Amino acid sequence: SETVIKCKAAVAWEPNKPVTIEEIEVAPPEADEVRIKIVATSVCHTDLYHLFEGMHKDGFPVVLGHEAAGIVESVGSGVTEFHLSFTQGDFSNAMSPLRSRLTCKGKKVYQFSGISTFSEYTVVKQINVTKIDPAAPLDKVCLLGCGICTGYGAAVNTAKVEEGSTCAVFGLGAIGLAAVMGCKNAGAKRIIAVDINPDKFEKAKVFGATDFVNPKDHDKPISQVLFEMTNGGVDYSLECVGNVGVMRSALESTIPAWGVSVIVGWTTLHDFSAPPGDLIAGRTWKGTMFGGFKSKDGVPEMVNAYMNKKLMVDEFITDNMTFDQINDAIEMMKHGKCFISRSVV
Repeated sequence: SETVIKCKAAVAWEPNKPVTIEEIEVAPPEADEVRIKIVATSVCHTDLYHLFEGMHKDGFPVVLGHEAAGIVESVGSGVTEFHLSFTQGDFSNAMSPLRSRLTCKGKKVYQFSGISTFSEYTVVKQINVTKIDPAAPLDKVCLLGCGICTGYGAAVNTAKVEEGSTCAVFGLGAIGLAAVMGCKNAGAKRIIAVDINPDKFEKAKVFGATDFVNPKDHDKPISQVLFEMTNGGVDYSLECVGNVGVMRSALESTIPAWGVSVIVGWTTLHDFSAPPGDLIAGRTWKGTMFGGFKSKDGVPEMVNAYMNKKLMVDEFITDNMTFDQINDAIEMMKHGKCFISRSVV
């Protein structure tokens, strides 16, 4: 359709300020693009990172959001595969104002990671959309657009957790809980959940954690605590915080001869460092992007696993909110009050 759509969106005009609900114009899709009516979106920490920590004065105004499910409204030329869809961020061309199809008050608005799901409609490249089972509840499976796949895949695809192994997961937000679930589904016999907020331990148990460690309860470094608990270190560790100090702790918690530590958390604020001795005996230190899934195939597979009751998704959701409550959702996540709060548009 050639028409411009006017709709509501949550616009972030500048860093460290609440977003405001505005009327925006969404242009028609161009070649290889799809215009989507967003049915449900969740708030991910990456959105908050851009708003509060990323320090990019130039990435504004922007419509955040990159984890959502919706229905195709119209397609541009060359698009053949879509009618029901699901979107996932593309961090390779994270933000180019030239490409944005959104305007507000006569100004071009950046599309966060080329997506912008905090809007009633958005336009994305077809590479950022994948078709899923039409029977899937969109207000649940929207969480598979980023966090759950990232954490779960970090364990099963990137770390390649083996049956009977011992794992440690640092940070119990949605990504960490998904990593716990991945370790369990891969057959790990012991899964140690590490977080400075003990309120998260009950939730982690639901996903399969067997032990809980709060670094604040110990005088010695957390890596030493885990070393002693496991008689020499864990086989696999997953850092799901985005803190370079925790990344090093996670590495040093693994067994020196064959331990694998995966960096899942994201930060651009500091560089990580570790002494060469940490790696020399045989440890592996690696990163993961979207949990090593190719989103076009991986997301529909994960949706099917959920539909077949092989994957927990509902258990991640703490709140259902209306679009007008988006600032509440952002505040709750900022203060760690929720695992993932989902704003249903």
